Amino acid sequence: LARAIFKEGCKSVAAGMNPMDLRRGIQMAVDHVVEGLREQSIPIKGKAEILNVASISANNDVHIGGLIAGIFDKLGVNATVSVAEGKSLQTEVEYVEGLKWDRGYVSPYFVTDPKTQKAEFQNAYLLLVDKKISSVQSILPYLEAAMQQQRPLVLVAEDVESEALATLVVNKLRGGLKICAVKSPGFGDNRKNTMQDIAISTGAQFI
Repeated sequence: LARAIFKEGCKSVAAGMNPMDLRRGIQMAVDHVVEGLREQSIPIKGKAEILNVASISANNDVHIGGLIAGIFDKLGVNATVSVAEGKSLQTEVEYVEGLKWDRGYVSPYFVTDPKTQKAEFQNAYLLLVDKKISSVQSILPYLEAAMQQQRPLVLVAEDVESEALATLVVNKLRGGLKICAVKSPGFGDNRKNTMQDIAISTGAQFI
């Protein structure tokens, strides 16, 4: 369907149609179709119906359907589900509390528990920055606010460069600032979209 729309769209533009008019027309058609699908859709109720739909979607694999049904039965229909290649021969389900991404702290000096090598905070502020931090001056008001409120601060940024990192580490070691700097997940536009998702999920400030 997408290929046909693209092919016919190119023909229309080549014949002299305004590309913006074409775009608006496609968007109007999409809105109309989506609204029609919503009117015809039937909400799924109960684990049994979820199992039925999930199994059909999984090529009639009842085992996979059961796993999917169990997830949504436990977490609700608005749950976020990620699928990844596993390391074993079995299909497994892992429940993660909160948010998780494959980036850690930018310096081991941010560790709060030397035994586990983890940085753990309670009731922390979360600051999301859509750039590299080269100087603490750009985030100084947020650092001061965290110190005044005596609350930890988790800083998520594209990167924290040497001068800014040294300043944060020194303040942390002196005991005046409870902070952990973490590299943001993703790259390019994907990074910004992911950061916006994190901000929405946590109520954090994104600057």
